[in-house]
Amino acid sequence: MELRTHLRHFDYALLAAVAGLVAYGSLIIYSATHSDPNLSSPYYYVKIQLVAALLGIIFMAVVAFIDFRILRNFRQHIYFAIIGMILLLFIVGAEAKGSTRWIPLGFFNLQPSEVAKIGMIVVLAAFLSERPRGELETRTTLSALGIAAIPVFLVFIQPDFGTALVLASLTVALLFLYGIRWLHFGIMFAAVSGALLMMLKVLPVIGIQILKPYQIDRLLVFLHPEHDPGGSGYHLLQSKIAIGSGMMAGKGLYQGTQTQLNFLPEHHTDFVFSVLGEELGFIGIAVLLALYVLVIWRGLRIAIISESIFGSLIAGGVVSMLLFQVFVNIGMTIGIMPITGIPLPFVSYGGSSMVVNLLAIGLLESIHVRSRLAGDRRYRRAQTTA
Repeated sequence: MELRTHLRHFDYALLAAVAGLVAYGSLIIYSATHSDPNLSSPYYYVKIQLVAALLGIIFMAVVAFIDFRILRNFRQHIYFAIIGMILLLFIVGAEAKGSTRWIPLGFFNLQPSEVAKIGMIVVLAAFLSERPRGELETRTTLSALGIAAIPVFLVFIQPDFGTALVLASLTVALLFLYGIRWLHFGIMFAAVSGALLMMLKVLPVIGIQILKPYQIDRLLVFLHPEHDPGGSGYHLLQSKIAIGSGMMAGKGLYQGTQTQLNFLPEHHTDFVFSVLGEELGFIGIAVLLALYVLVIWRGLRIAIISESIFGSLIAGGVVSMLLFQVFVNIGMTIGIMPITGIPLPFVSYGGSSMVVNLLAIGLLESIHVRSRLAGDRRYRRAQTTA
């Protein structure tokens, strides 16, 4: 394939939206952290974020030029690599804030659970694309859930409840796109609801604590944060104050009192949206959401025009992953979702998250290019026979 032909078939609207999100996020991270007295440089976090973005762009470019269909041949290798990385985490992983999530590599901290997101999309898409719809559907559903259950469980016990939720949600999304019966969704919903009820209410009574106390507080505090304003409800209350005080146009960059005076915790990671709301207001939030809408729209378009079920499932899985994270992260900052520690894609500080999200965009571009090339071939054949 000629380079010029390949470049002509890129989805540049998608790339522009992603570039806008990365730039927007870097600006907000700098605003949130530049005055931190504990940093050696006001550019400390934003430099690391931009280096991760550069690394992610390289991976994105490599993946975009590779035919995504060859990944189907390596689905088992990808799956066992995911399991191996997560297991390695329990041996050499670095602990932070009660969780073991990162493998230190010297110049970079790798978070295997982030890699697992994109890996599981490929693995499940490959598995489902080879199963004809309507044939042994129950077995297909159970097999897909079984494939996803191992990495979900391993991520959950790190503990990383937020990423486990992302993995579970993209599994359900891929099953939906595959076309399983609604009865199966009803059974899954009942099973998950029952499991959550057991973990939150029943098992602690008999002395079995699966979720740690701080995880339970995070899940329940969004209902009544004012009951513990100085403890478990502090993050959410400060977030709502910050976003509410931004009003229409915000207080201005570097002028947010909740952020700059360090009332708002985790302002460059989990609650970066709150910083944006306080300093840029409703207008700044509208710009951010418009960029996300553009990314989601282009991703769905790629899923529709894909020439293969495998490509459609991958594109749908990537869109579902990004959409779920955006919805939950923004929802938890405004108090309509539990606080789960899910990052805001392309905006929250985090090297592994940035690289994986850009890798996912590379997959979308690869699918888009192959779909456009297939369309060109059909057009040329039609012109020849006309």
